[in-house]
Amino acid sequence: MTKAGWFRRGMKDGIPIALGYFAVSVSLGIAMQNAGITAFQGGLMSFTNMTSAGQFAGTTVIAAGSGYLVMAIMELIINARYLLMSCALSQRLDQSVSLPCRLLFGLTVTDEIFGISIARGETYLEPMYSLGAFAVACPGWTLGTVVGAVMGDVLPDRVVSALGVALFGMLIAVFIPPAKKDKVVAGTVAAGMILSFLFAQLPVLSRISQGVTIILLTVVIAGAAAVLFPIGEEEATDHGT
Repeated sequence: MTKAGWFRRGMKDGIPIALGYFAVSVSLGIAMQNAGITAFQGGLMSFTNMTSAGQFAGTTVIAAGSGYLVMAIMELIINARYLLMSCALSQRLDQSVSLPCRLLFGLTVTDEIFGISIARGETYLEPMYSLGAFAVACPGWTLGTVVGAVMGDVLPDRVVSALGVALFGMLIAVFIPPAKKDKVVAGTVAAGMILSFLFAQLPVLSRISQGVTIILLTVVIAGAAAVLFPIGEEEATDHGT
């Protein structure tokens, strides 16, 4: 298949991703509008930083008035998974792929595009396939963000609040399925919920900014789970890693 053919196939496979991105990024745009971010700023952020969890967390940090250091550390922790994804994808690229093409290919690494790219059975990945999926998914994510930011200015507060629930629906859809299959994951999720509640309610802990709280809980809970319940090679294979 030609490079153009791979690009077209990537665009076709990227359509469902784009539709899902649009639906989720509308709630992101609303959150950005509530944080004082304009539709242009939000759209530019989504176009240049297509990372759902990272942008939601960044918006939370902006809304909380936290500093740049908190922002940098939290984004590093949240987006560290892309480093692992990139390493996995790089092992599937032919040696003839040039450095500029590899750098451009790295722009396409999102959870969903990584999934459809790594799932292909070919020995070597064709970068144009991922670029095709990205060419469709990125506009969907960006447009949804702009629409959400604009809607936040137009719609009644009750409607905006209701649409914001989409964020929590997305998060629930992410952690509930694996939590039902793995007791360790379920325990980790439960620990995160309990500790987050305590940090929000206890007099001393509630003084800690929301951004710092997220960093602390992420590092402590994930680190404890990794030390107490390490995943062996056979388990990692079963989990699809």
